[in-house]
Amino acid sequence: MKALVYTAPEEMTLMECPAPVPGPDEVLIRVVYSGICGSELSGYMGHNSLRKPPMIFGHELSGTIEIAGPEGEALGLRAGMRVTANPLVTCGKCRYCLAGQESLCPERKLLSAALPGSNAEFVKVPAAFVHPLPDHVTLADGALTEPVACGARVAELTAAGPEDTVLVVGMGPIGVFALQAVLLSGAGRVIAVDLSEDRLSFASSLGAIAVNPRTEDLAARIRELTGGLGVSAAIDAVGAAETRRQCADSVMNGGRLVFTGLHRADTALDFNDLVRRELKIAGSFAYSKANFKQAFDWIAEGRIGLGDRIEIAPLADGAKWFDKLVRAPGREIKVLLQVSESPDATSYR
Repeated sequence: MKALVYTAPEEMTLMECPAPVPGPDEVLIRVVYSGICGSELSGYMGHNSLRKPPMIFGHELSGTIEIAGPEGEALGLRAGMRVTANPLVTCGKCRYCLAGQESLCPERKLLSAALPGSNAEFVKVPAAFVHPLPDHVTLADGALTEPVACGARVAELTAAGPEDTVLVVGMGPIGVFALQAVLLSGAGRVIAVDLSEDRLSFASSLGAIAVNPRTEDLAARIRELTGGLGVSAAIDAVGAAETRRQCADSVMNGGRLVFTGLHRADTALDFNDLVRRELKIAGSFAYSKANFKQAFDWIAEGRIGLGDRIEIAPLADGAKWFDKLVRAPGREIKVLLQVSESPDATSYR
């Protein structure tokens, strides 16, 4: 099969690789769309400890079932079905899985990190993690389920209600989905921060108050909007030292910090200040099965998405898009690599 392989920092190579052979409890999926994730961009730059070359990236996927296998057939899966998949493979037996905290499973394995990913013609996934798409959901939208699930988990940790103002720093895919998920979960108001006026324009269209730190004093604007208190919760969807500090500086006493960006590992925060203000700090790495189901339902109901901010590009152009998204991201918020022809009757647009 053809696959886009991460061969070295800042190097992606399209090459022939052995096709995966599914076991009796696995489904072989012919990939149609595979999204480029922000965590994979840091991996592409050589900054992500989970991603070492050679590796096939890709974990935001949709496609059609090539081989269902005995367990898949027992679950009602059949060859030709349009599907997405939960790429966070967990054991289902440990204390975390039994408590609905699958993202903390000690045996978790993520496609594109511990397992070969979906930037390839075929990918194999345990049958229990494969989800047939409703007829009205396009394969392009189906490929968004995993990043939407990340947003659902962030919103869950934020725990914002109608009286709360939430800050979201970074209007990449996870930031935009976190923004939408926070609003869908009942937050009263969201402030969106980014350096791109184009992305801030999209955030405004979703109902957020947009702030560009290049042109506005972020701290002063937050004081103005919150009566000097600070926001109830702040979400960092970038993962840089500066954005993490912006979140910590913006939150009210007793407020919540949710860190989900993974761009850089090192950050210096004034922990004495965090302690004195009794801030609640949470990391958000992935999602539970319940979060994935919530994301699936929101997409099926047409309540969350990226509109025309999706760019679809052939797998052969994948290396160029990884480089562009690192160096000069544009209007697009999510890039889906198209690996094979879509069976959908109409195009995504």
